[in-house]
Formats: sequence, structure tokens, C-alpha cells
Amino acid sequence: MARVAVVEDEELIRTMLRLNLEKQGYQVECFIQAEALLDRLAEVFFDIILLDIMLPGMSGEELVGHIRRRGINTPVLMVTAKSDIPTKVSTLDRGADDYLAKPFHMAELLARVQALIRRSQGERAVPSHQLIRVGPWEVNLETREADTRQGRMKLSEKECALLALFARNPRVTLSRADILDEVWGMDADPTPRTVDNFIVRLRKLFEANPEAPEHFVTVHAAGYRYDP
Repeated sequence: MARVAVVEDEELIRTMLRLNLEKQGYQVECFIQAEALLDRLAEVFFDIILLDIMLPGMSGEELVGHIRRRGINTPVLMVTAKSDIPTKVSTLDRGADDYLAKPFHMAELLARVQALIRRSQGERAVPSHQLIRVGPWEVNLETREADTRQGRMKLSEKECALLALFARNPRVTLSRADILDEVWGMDADPTPRTVDNFIVRLRKLFEANPEAPEHFVTVHAAGYRYDP
């Protein structure tokens, strides 16, 4: 299930966006201020951000700049009443991906959201050669063969799927629920403890000191972060 952040200070528009996005199956979190989203981005991965420009406190334009300087590549769709060309150009230059002026047709907004998420997921895909590195160790996701602290071995499908998820989202905190949804999906009976066990396994294989991990980092009360 794709996760959407909506940053909008007008309650009517915020509610309308949330209800229509949820009807399409998206998981939606709403924010009134840009600063609140910035704090949340340290804990949660979003597939797309819908962002107004005129907000209390930090503006939407400023927020896009902060997001990009942090190395966060989540697509940003500006949804704003400011439709003049200079504002559009300035916001796109700061790193926004698309721009939709109010008033808008909901069908068009939903189509743009879907297109931006689809394009972003393609860009986040692991390169075609299917090789990733964890510190000094190399993993071939296609053959599942890996160089590890315990020698060369073949990883399980789930271990490779978890590594691929981390590789697509470096330095992003992923909750256990995010990981379960992406890696295990509809498989039977996975639990948050399942994720913990797999992280322990990856640390034993790829961390110089599994008790003080540098690559598969625990983020307290939030989940796990992968630092390449």
C-alpha cells in the first residue's frame, strides 16, 4: 500500500484529498505545517508528498528545498492556488516534480499521483546488473550469491528481497510494518519479530561488529535504517 503525505492548511481541501486518496487504497497522513512533515520524514518513508505552497511557518517552496538537501527523493506534487509562471518555475527548480493549480479536478490529481509513484518506483529499482554492496561485501540479487563475513554463500529469497528494499531506500527509516508489507506481502503469518530476526541475520553476515551495526541501524521506536 503506497503511503501519501498531504501538507495542506485548509481543512476542507485536506479532508477532501484524504478521503479521495484513501478511497483509491492509499495510506494517507495529513499535516498542517511543513515542519511537522520534516520531523515525520525522519521516521517514515512516503511514496509521494502533496504539498501546498502557502502554509503557516515554513512555506511549501522552502520545504521542498529542505527535503532535497536531505537527499530525500520522494516525488513532490505541488497543489496550490499560486499558478503564476515565476512561482511554478521557482518551485520546480527547488526540486518539486509536478505542479497542479487549484481548483483542480480530482481525477487529474489522482492520475498524477499514480504516475509519479509509478515513475519513482521505477527509478528506485535496483540496477539491472543486480549487484549491491554492503560495506566491503558484494551481493548478487539475481543469483542470490553473496560474499559475507562467513564466506561465500547463497542467501534466501527473503534475505535478498530485504536487501533490495534497503538498497532502494538508503538512509530512510523503514518501519517494521513497511518492511513486512514490501518483503513478505501476503505471505502467511509474518510478524514484526520476523523482521527483527532477519535484521540479526544480516548483521551477522555483513557487519564488522554485529553488536554495534553501522549498516543496518535500529531507529528507536521507529524501525530500521540502511546506511550503505
